[in-house]
Amino acid sequence: MTPTGEEKNIHRLGLVSLLNDMSSEIIQPILPLFISSLGGGGLAIGLIGGISEGIPSLLKIYSGYWADRLGRRKPLVIAGYAISALAKMLIPLSDAWTHVFLAKTLERCGKGIRSAPRDGIVADSVRSDLRGRGFGLLRALDSTGAVGGSILAFLLWQAGIEIRMILIIAALLSLLAFIPLVLVEDVAAARSPGMRMSLDGLSSDLRRFVLIAALFALGNFSYMFFLLRAGELYSGAMALGAPLLLYILFNAVYAAMAVPSGILSDRLGRRRVLACGYGLFSAVCLGFALVSSTEGLIILFLLYGLVFALVDGTERAFVSDLSCSSTRCSSLGVYHGAVGLSAIASGIAAGLLWQSWGSNATFIFGSMASLLSALAVISLCREGPRDLMGDAALKNG
Repeated sequence: MTPTGEEKNIHRLGLVSLLNDMSSEIIQPILPLFISSLGGGGLAIGLIGGISEGIPSLLKIYSGYWADRLGRRKPLVIAGYAISALAKMLIPLSDAWTHVFLAKTLERCGKGIRSAPRDGIVADSVRSDLRGRGFGLLRALDSTGAVGGSILAFLLWQAGIEIRMILIIAALLSLLAFIPLVLVEDVAAARSPGMRMSLDGLSSDLRRFVLIAALFALGNFSYMFFLLRAGELYSGAMALGAPLLLYILFNAVYAAMAVPSGILSDRLGRRRVLACGYGLFSAVCLGFALVSSTEGLIILFLLYGLVFALVDGTERAFVSDLSCSSTRCSSLGVYHGAVGLSAIASGIAAGLLWQSWGSNATFIFGSMASLLSALAVISLCREGPRDLMGDAALKNG
């Protein structure tokens, strides 16, 4: 592919993510309230947030493996988006929080199928020295859709549209993502029909980093807990309105800072950027445990968005750096799988802590896990390729 073709491929995938995430983010900020209206409490939210993310993580491992084995990535990406769109149509039909749990799990299964192959297309659509920027661009467009979806959710709520109808509108919007998806060019390594599913092909550095990312995911529990914490400081209509606005702020910062954060990881090295992101999240969690004002919430949601910008794309770029092209989707699948399985424990632990000892216990738990992750990523004995170039850039600067 020519450089222009590479840019077009990233932009097309980014537009797919933008439209799909716009649909998802109409659902996300109102989902905790919908679950509560169906009789679900803190533990139900923890189960939905954790297990619906964790169980489909096994699919991320298998989909990455099959993408490398077949030498094709796009068919799995299409299948993943189709399953998610179907599941979104089932959510507004739910009559109990357990129905939401099943539909949300199916929706995440779609993400599990598409994530590793899609990230493989991104990683191989740009040069390695621009990989952080490539993933940052994808995350920026994804988060731009999240901003649009959050704003649309707020406007629909302000217009007096009831929650189920808002969820139906979100489901219909997800179908638009298939228009740019058709134009995405498949990018894959040579077909490997004899390839076996094994961790033997992963470098020791990659294995260590996957464990660190899983540790961070243990403390990085569902966004729904942050919205619930914000809602505790308000009453009446603002118990939904204020968290919606703060969620828009979070996504706006994420979208604005994703590309600069990716470029920063290209220049300074993935490890440094991740250490900053993990450490900042530790401080943000402590802040949520102590916050008591609107001003404090605004600052914390700003920083929460910055954390995602620093961490999300950089982790994927780092995994791509530490893997070879023929096993890149498999490596990304192992990473996504480990992180997602860790989310099961994270959601259950956060929900139990919240229900047993209150919100402060949940956020202190998140702060400790992310602080340990920051220390662990600093201690990696050998840095990835882009980290070494980052060191050289600093010395030459």
